[in-house]
Amino acid sequence: MLNSELDTRLEPKIKELYRLHKERSANVDWSYHEFIPWDKAMSFKRVPWDKSQVTLPEAVIVAIETALLTEVNLPWYTSHLDYTFKNSMEVINDFVRTWTAEEDQHSSLLETYLLVTRNVDPKRLHELRKRMVESGWFPDFTNPLATMAYTSLQELATLVFYNNVAKISSPHDKDLATLLRRLAKDEALHYAFYRDTVKAHLELDPNFLVFFEDVIINFSMPGAVMPDFNERMKTIALEANYGPLQYFDQVLDVVVTYWDIENLQPTSEEAKQSQANIMKYHGRLKRIKERQQAKK
Repeated sequence: MLNSELDTRLEPKIKELYRLHKERSANVDWSYHEFIPWDKAMSFKRVPWDKSQVTLPEAVIVAIETALLTEVNLPWYTSHLDYTFKNSMEVINDFVRTWTAEEDQHSSLLETYLLVTRNVDPKRLHELRKRMVESGWFPDFTNPLATMAYTSLQELATLVFYNNVAKISSPHDKDLATLLRRLAKDEALHYAFYRDTVKAHLELDPNFLVFFEDVIINFSMPGAVMPDFNERMKTIALEANYGPLQYFDQVLDVVVTYWDIENLQPTSEEAKQSQANIMKYHGRLKRIKERQQAKK
């Protein structure tokens, strides 16, 4: 009978994925200070913040601030991964530590950019950041395979978010577009590791699909713990190039296709039902997307 632990038969494959990740990340290693427009910096003591100093459209600021408040919760994400994978292969724990070190710069880059460019009230941002970390993050799953599927979706969603927001930011501030695309490159490498670990399990045994169903159908971003998250996402969907249509086209459809869920041939009845449920969910979102596009 299958269990939800990562399959040790795949250890050589996962070691190779980790080796590739280290090689690729070394080729694009960076420090956040390289992407900050320091020439715009001024002392807040000498020149206090004022709303008139804001230069970006409100929707772009909401998007960047939401990304920052999501990234700043890194200690909680690492805690969850550490707990989930504590009995897993050593290579998985090695990857989690590497992932943490690479993700650690993201909130620093976003926060420093917002402060240097004076696009946020620094006191308000401090309070929001503190409140966010105090909120923690407690997903309702601690199953290693479910977590692999979740992180695949989450990393791809974040990658798409950064690239999409970069497109609408570029006319207003090319420095912002550049740093967002830099963050997206990190997310792309992280996504590849998680995604291919899931793919290897499904190729080994399609019955592993039972552990992925709930996460795929009920996925929500870790930033959802923000009190005003839904309002923020409505603004971002309407004006900052990332919403349900982009989620279907550029995230859900991508992973369902990459994992070839429709064509898997599980043998257990439970896994067959999981496959049917995932494809039914995928089909429903596809119809919603098509109706929305028709309205436009």
